[in-house]
Amino acid sequence: MFIGIDLGGTKTKIGIVNEEGLLTSSISIDTEASLGYETVMKNIKAAIAGLLKQNNLIIDDIASIGMGVPGLIDYEKGEIIYCTNLSWYNVDASGYLRKHFDVPVYLENDATVAAYAESLFGSTKEAASSVFLTLGTGIGGGIITDNKIIRGSHGAASEIGHMVIGENFYDCNCGRNGCFETFASATAMIKYAMHRLEDPSIESSLRKKADKLEAKDIFDQASKGDKLAQEIVNRTAKYLAIGIVNIYNILDPELIAIGGGVSKAGKAFFDLVSSMAGSMTLSKHVKYARIVPAELGNDAGIVGAAFLGMQA
Repeated sequence: MFIGIDLGGTKTKIGIVNEEGLLTSSISIDTEASLGYETVMKNIKAAIAGLLKQNNLIIDDIASIGMGVPGLIDYEKGEIIYCTNLSWYNVDASGYLRKHFDVPVYLENDATVAAYAESLFGSTKEAASSVFLTLGTGIGGGIITDNKIIRGSHGAASEIGHMVIGENFYDCNCGRNGCFETFASATAMIKYAMHRLEDPSIESSLRKKADKLEAKDIFDQASKGDKLAQEIVNRTAKYLAIGIVNIYNILDPELIAIGGGVSKAGKAFFDLVSSMAGSMTLSKHVKYARIVPAELGNDAGIVGAAFLGMQA
């Protein structure tokens, strides 16, 4: 048995995963990031202990603990270099857990652990080389080559969302202009909608939801014929395709899996992105990666984290 932790800015999910990748028991707790690193880690420690007790297990039944973190990781040291959402810098999270549970502990970027889970048990399990993109507040990414996680020399290999693909009307949270996630994430869709709605001459049903607009609303209205919504969906698909073609040209994976909120847009959106990407490729004679929806959903973070020991 393994324990996987999906650390988030608001909620942290912890689960027990068996050798077949089945999440047998889980719990979700408030991260309480504003209370600081020590409090967050104490809460995680208590949640693990409670989960073990609830399932009549002891720590000797657990082979390892893994944690996915929304930030940059030093995998070899087991340290979090930085995690902006939690304001953590250079913290030894794996050392903290090892001290309390005396089992191997592994840390990895949260999108990377989701990519790993998909490669083991989900949409890319038949592929030795794949890329996973999660499209939500930003764009997270994970790269698998020859069935191994690719981290790069400094642990930053999967920062796909910060690949610069064009000039945009607003800057990314990282401070630069033109990052992939400012064009093709759910947040990007909403920001572009609000930007276009600044023009009073534009008629759109999206105005009615402007105060609490979500990407789903844009897809829904596009399917009903709303012109602005269709413009936003087409723009998102175009820039997502540009990013994917860059991935083709650099990594040439077998499959590209897309998860997160935007991935729920349906087959029509995937077909549109695939068609646009196909029209941008270098050669019509090369069979490039298929673009597929991720399968594991919210469980991917826990499952991928749980199996990090397999990569050690």
